[in-house]
Amino acid sequence: MGTVVLSGTVVLVVLGFGNPLYWLAAVAVLFLYVRYGLDASSMSSTSSPSAPGPAQGPGPAPTSYKAYRERRDTQAKWERRYRRERPLEYRRQERERGK
Repeated sequence: MGTVVLSGTVVLVVLGFGNPLYWLAAVAVLFLYVRYGLDASSMSSTSSPSAPGPAQGPGPAPTSYKAYRERRDTQAKWERRYRRERPLEYRRQERERGK
């Protein structure tokens, strides 16, 4: 990912000699990569998991049974909370699943 971003930035800088807007695009690409790209890659390399929430999608497969159990229990906790806070939506979804 880093090499793609760097090579794209170099291309934008070279094109920037004809149109300075490409330099601004290169700076924006680098900013976004440093802001979001490095954070995502450093988070995947750390051993401590972040706090899972309902907005998170399926992450990487757990590496141990303990990690799997923690993830499963957290998911169950969020599902129970959803059922408790939105009973009508939950029932509608269950009816749709049954069809």
